[in-house]
Amino acid sequence: MSQARIPGPLVALAAAGLLLFVLPLAGLIVRAPWNQVWPALTAPETATALGLSVFCSLTATAVALALGIPLALLLSRTSGTIRGILRALTTLPMVLPPVVGGVALLLAFGRRGLIGAPLYAAFGLQIPFTTTAAVIAETFVAMPFLVIAVEGGLRGLDHRYEEAARALGAGSWKVFLRVTLPLLRPAVFSGAVLCWARALGEFGATITFAGNLPGRTQTVPLAVYVALETRPEGAIVLSLILLGVSLAILIGLRDRWLGEP
Repeated sequence: MSQARIPGPLVALAAAGLLLFVLPLAGLIVRAPWNQVWPALTAPETATALGLSVFCSLTATAVALALGIPLALLLSRTSGTIRGILRALTTLPMVLPPVVGGVALLLAFGRRGLIGAPLYAAFGLQIPFTTTAAVIAETFVAMPFLVIAVEGGLRGLDHRYEEAARALGAGSWKVFLRVTLPLLRPAVFSGAVLCWARALGEFGATITFAGNLPGRTQTVPLAVYVALETRPEGAIVLSLILLGVSLAILIGLRDRWLGEP
């Protein structure tokens, strides 16, 4: 069966749209100082930012897995207005400007925040402008990607397996661990990878809530921002790293996320 031809004007508009994506990436690749990649990559400040980014993003992903899977389960088992409210609250960080998210985190966890004030008064614990704050900021913006992926997987499950396990005497917790979770493995994996990629690239909420302290809260995106003023070649190298990670994830997950054959 032949496919319908696309009108010429639409092809031209599609080409313009494609150029909007391709040209910035081409500029990054063409203008990259390839002879300085290795020195820039092995610079102490670059290594520190990379190490901190990996630590914070992996920790944020682990926290998102611990909190997001139960949240996705709750969303998949509710309906009506309650589900709409819960889903809106869960996905809000995806559309909220990251800087606004950082301000909200400050008002919640800062020294005078809703939770931060009691913590500081009782234990002298200050969360903002620490590595913990960077992890919280990344979890806040990245966890919705995991929740959406896992909720979609839960809604596509064949619940007869769970019902059969219950009929054989398994309790709710055992059914979840031995039946539901193994069936969700593809959705959990793809959601976790997307969550990690989003956490790795987080900038706005991190710089607002955690600051830009080298060795403490300065992740790779923040290092790119600083390097643009002092070491442009280092900024380009770090940008290439993030670009490579993003492309690898999209290509690896195209079957599950983009629906490619």
